[in-house]
Formats: sequence, C-alpha cells, structure tokens
Amino acid sequence: MSEDDSRHEADSADRPGDKPRRSWLDRISSALSGEPSSRDDLIELLRDVQSDGLIGPDTLRMMEGAIAVADMTVGEVMVSRAQMVALPADGNFLDLMKQVVESGHSRFPVHGEDKDEILGILLAKDLLRGVVADNGPGTIRELLRPAVLIPESKNLNVLLREFRQSRNHMAIVIDEYGGVAGLVTIEDVLEQIVGEIDDEHDDAADESTLIAAQADGQYVVDALTPISDFNERFSADFDDSEYDTIGGLVTAAIGHLPEAGEELTLGRFSFRVASADARRLLALHVGVHADD
Repeated sequence: MSEDDSRHEADSADRPGDKPRRSWLDRISSALSGEPSSRDDLIELLRDVQSDGLIGPDTLRMMEGAIAVADMTVGEVMVSRAQMVALPADGNFLDLMKQVVESGHSRFPVHGEDKDEILGILLAKDLLRGVVADNGPGTIRELLRPAVLIPESKNLNVLLREFRQSRNHMAIVIDEYGGVAGLVTIEDVLEQIVGEIDDEHDDAADESTLIAAQADGQYVVDALTPISDFNERFSADFDDSEYDTIGGLVTAAIGHLPEAGEELTLGRFSFRVASADARRLLALHVGVHADD
C-alpha cells in the first residue's frame, strides 16, 4: 500500500461518520449515472450549481418551476368561473366590442343562454373583422372556433404539451359535474415556470403597495420592488446593473432560493424572508439601521 493510500485510510479512520462533501461536478456526474434518486435531490443539486455561480438565480427559478409543473394540476392555476370574461352568443357586435376593449383580452369563451353551455372561443381579431367587413356575419356564432374542454385534474405538463401540439392558447375547465369551473391559458401555465408575465393591459404596480411601513418601524417589501425604487425610498445605493428587483438582489446574496425565515444583512439593511414559494422569493421584512 502506498504512503498516500495509508494516509487516506488514516484520515477516514479519524472521521468514521463523516461524508466528504462532493463537488458540483461529482454530483452532476452522479446525476447523469442514475442519481439523484428524487426530485428533492435534483433541486438540491441545482441549488448547489447556482451557489457555485454556474447558473443565475432566474435560471434556477425557471428550472425549479419546470420541475414543479409536473406535479401541478389545472385546478391550481385556472382563472375561476367568477373571474372569467365570457360573451353571450346573441349579443350585438357593438356591445361585444365594448366588452372586448374593456377587458383587454384576446380570446373569449362564448356561451348560450346557460353559461355552462360553452359554444366556442371568439378571437378579438375575428370579431374586429366581423364588425368592419361588408356583408359580414350576422352573429358571432359564425366566428367561433372550437372550444377545448379539460378536467380540473389534468396535469399542467400534459396540458402544455397539448397546447403546443394543437396550437390552442385557451381551454375551458370543466368540474366533476360537467359545469364550467374556469378557464386556463398557455400564459397561465408558462407563468408557473418563468414567473408573472405582465402585458400592456396589466395595471402597473403601485409603489405604496410594494413597500409598506409597519408599526414596529420595519417594512414589508414586495420582492418584485425595483431596486431603483428601493434605493429612492431608503436613500440606498444598491447596484441594479445585474438584478432588477430587490428580491433578485437578496436571492443572489444568499446564494440559493431562500425559504421563509432566512435572514441577511446588507450594509445598514437587515432582510428576513417573509414568504417564498417553490419558484421565487415573494416578500421581505426589512429593517433599516442608522449609519455607523
């Protein structure tokens, strides 16, 4: 036995219960050869890789979101029936156009006299063509496209694959009694992976709701608060060249996707994670300390 081997055995004997920490490369190699054995192991591996700087926090959140989607169902992300913007099949074109413009959506379920009777999906562009066309259709029934009906229990990863294959962007969700439970769009599914997707019709975030003062002198800060807004509110000078939001900055400083209760001090600010989910940090408790 060589001297090196003898030294290795002696070291191992001194630490009979210890397990040497494997490098990220060793762990990825193990993953490719059959490990990790569970999704928790895989997520732990991805977080280690992010901690080593090989992927960014945003990439980690998307990868974790993609993994989580496999366990989620349509019922968890759908727009409920009470929040749906549905159009009556016998409405006149002008009234329907007003509803379309006010809602800002591009696709609408169309129902008969019974709102559980979904006749099809109307695209805003088809309605516009019908309004301006000479000798156009008499009712919107002639403009409808087939509606896709799915159960609340359908897995999101299966639905995303079906959306891609069929090129549909919306499905009507049916409950166990055959009634309309809500609707789900491809955007609803993608948001579980990449985070909230805002468009020009979404209300801009109100800064007063992003940073809320508390009675104890601390603040509750939404993780999506832009760093520039945080700096302006607290006369801070955090760099926003790499991260846009205070949540992204704190996540990067902690080195992994944080859990509720984790704490961090940056300069004169103490951060404690108030809430977080499997994909991102949601809110922070922030304490502001006097300069030394």
